[in-house]
Amino acid sequence: MLASETSLKIDISEAQIQLLHLLDLAIAGQEIVITQGDQPVARLVSIAPKRSLFGSDKGKIFMSDDFDSPLPEFEEY
Repeated sequence: MLASETSLKIDISEAQIQLLHLLDLAIAGQEIVITQGDQPVARLVSIAPKRSLFGSDKGKIFMSDDFDSPLPEFEEY
């Protein structure tokens, strides 16, 4: 198993043995390149959506100044 800056390279025979571990790494965000000999044949990556960043919706949500005011339909109650 060879590690590079961006991906982990592993031979297909070793990948068969370590598949569950490789899936854990992929879920954690690591890219795994599976090779046969020296040729890359597949890439294992997570398909989980990335988490949104805190504050990324700033300015997209508006709350009226009278949000907490009673609604006219409920004044009699």
